[in-house]
Amino acid sequence: MNSMSNRSLCCAVILCLWASWPQLALSAQTENTGAQPTVPQSANTQAAKAQSLDAEPIAKPATELPQDAKSWLVNMSEALRTAQYKVSAIHLQADHIRPFVYLHGIVNGEPVEFLEYLNGPPKNAVRVGRTVTYIEHEQPAYSVEAGRIEGSWPAAFSGDIEQLAKGYEFVLGGRSRIAGRPGQMVRIIPKDDLRYNHQVWIDMESFLPLRYDLLSDDRELIEQMLAIELLELPAPAPLLEEAYRTEWPPVTSPPERAEGQNWLFNGLPQGFKVVAKDHHRLLGSQQTVEYIALSDGLVDISVYVSRVGETPMPEELVTRNGLSLVTEIVGNAEVVVIGKAPAATLSHIAHSLHLE
Repeated sequence: MNSMSNRSLCCAVILCLWASWPQLALSAQTENTGAQPTVPQSANTQAAKAQSLDAEPIAKPATELPQDAKSWLVNMSEALRTAQYKVSAIHLQADHIRPFVYLHGIVNGEPVEFLEYLNGPPKNAVRVGRTVTYIEHEQPAYSVEAGRIEGSWPAAFSGDIEQLAKGYEFVLGGRSRIAGRPGQMVRIIPKDDLRYNHQVWIDMESFLPLRYDLLSDDRELIEQMLAIELLELPAPAPLLEEAYRTEWPPVTSPPERAEGQNWLFNGLPQGFKVVAKDHHRLLGSQQTVEYIALSDGLVDISVYVSRVGETPMPEELVTRNGLSLVTEIVGNAEVVVIGKAPAATLSHIAHSLHLE
């Protein structure tokens, strides 16, 4: 009985770390941040201002629509990085529904973003240039260096589509009306059997995304982001201008990496790369863990490496939201791999690990 309890506890701790990293580690460093900045008004309190901006249609020159799927994605990437807009959307995962509001604009030549979750305790994020500040209920605000706010559309959508093309093929689908706007569907199909399928509907006027689906190998919906309202703005929203003028907490320096073993990968799936490494202790435990984050822009995978423990971890676990967990023994190390990918993929990644 105790073995099963310990086993469940280990799983819970690691899954919790996966869901909250890197905010969990960074927030622990912000105990003495001093006086808190004035937080901009809620995105909803700015609705009237946004509506007044939307009252006068934005005059646009006639634009020839792209003829191939890749060009649609390239236009979407540019629009996400350069356009002024506000989107209200919902994020669906299994039985979990998370509505949010996201604003983007360019203020004095710098990109500014604002993300607000509408359910539960207040939780916002602001990005000015390469500084992202997290503002949570009854917690001190803290800032990190980052080029985007996590939690909205996948990172690859505003990134280099050529990089995404290393692991995926792009195919044009049909057209649908979403949030009152015509959208062109693009299927993002993996070139291997090591990841799931994706599809995105792109607004035919602004080239901004309207809907994103993550699908299993059986074409079952795992995750979805769906725009409810999309507003193109002729100028930055007042909320973003206020955020640009606000003095946010200084960027929290990442902790120095503790002495750890140098684990490397042989034969990662095409397009995946290491985006972060860390060496730390598990919460409530003296056990040290080597953490490695991998991503291909659409899929994020976390790898935890530690000594083989007395309490065995489950060999495989798949949740309803598409999150898989695989445990493998590599030499004298126990490797736990977590991500929204087939279990066989996670096992492949675990076995590709080796010490330099």
